[in-house]
Amino acid sequence: MRKILVTGGAGFIGSNFVRYALERWPDVEVVVFDKLTYAGNLANLSDVDDNPRYRFVQADIAEEAPVREAMADCDAVINFAAETHVDRSILFPREFVFTDVVGTFTLLEAARDLGIARFVQVSTDEVYGSVEEGAFEEGAPLNPSSPYSASKAGGDLLALAYAKTFGVPLLVARSSNNYGPYQYPEKLIPLFVTNALDDQPLPLYGDGRQVRDWLYVEDNCAALALLLEAGEVGEVYNVGGDCELENVDVTRRILRLMGKPESLIQYVADRPAHDRRYALQCERIRALGWEPATPFDEGLAKTVAWYVEREDWWRPLKDPAFQEYYRQQYGER
Repeated sequence: MRKILVTGGAGFIGSNFVRYALERWPDVEVVVFDKLTYAGNLANLSDVDDNPRYRFVQADIAEEAPVREAMADCDAVINFAAETHVDRSILFPREFVFTDVVGTFTLLEAARDLGIARFVQVSTDEVYGSVEEGAFEEGAPLNPSSPYSASKAGGDLLALAYAKTFGVPLLVARSSNNYGPYQYPEKLIPLFVTNALDDQPLPLYGDGRQVRDWLYVEDNCAALALLLEAGEVGEVYNVGGDCELENVDVTRRILRLMGKPESLIQYVADRPAHDRRYALQCERIRALGWEPATPFDEGLAKTVAWYVEREDWWRPLKDPAFQEYYRQQYGER
């Protein structure tokens, strides 16, 4: 690879991947393409601003001209660009369909026409829906429950169709719940850490016993980089942390790390169609030599410490627009 286009590279996982890529491949140029919506933040990339192998383009993946211009001299694409939060998809589903499906289509058309050598579509375990027992293999039927997971499933299927119909050399990576630094404070871990720092309630849905598989973001970046290098075209790869925990357990671990009381937990009415449990079988990517390297308690401690130290990063994000979203989401619960 000479040059990679990283769409959504100013977001949480994308920005962590940009740093990882610049270090892993010292001769590769990285072009970041991001619309800079509420969750896209150039502060996430401030530490690579001066790197001569990094370039930033602000534009929408659903707009054909800037996509083709940015992709024209790249030989690989990794697509992180997406609307990603289930709660927001329930409030504002239109944006999710437009970005996650139409945006993916625009990228695929450009990749097809420009002869891109490798395309990785970054997806989520949520496309499979909930599972009571066992774990999903890559060939499991898709059964999304929210506008978010449905829009991601649509993007996945479109990508795989472009591989079959047009020979676009792509693969799909479905990752479990990522956590770590630079995650916008609407998701469970950063929301609860930042609320706890201000002794504010931690709004926990339902009985809090929903099970998620947790994956430290740097481990996911390592998996995605490996797939860019060695993944088989046309395949789907599950990427899980092999760390299933109930949300209430994660919440209690956060509070213990921070020396905060469990009285901060505030159980709220559950969201509609809330999946009970996610679980992945990941033998396919493990066969390439990847394993999650960060135990959850270690990764959580590093994450909590980062948010404690980086109030300069997260506090401006809890601006009036965030507060209005928070009121809509939790005010009546």
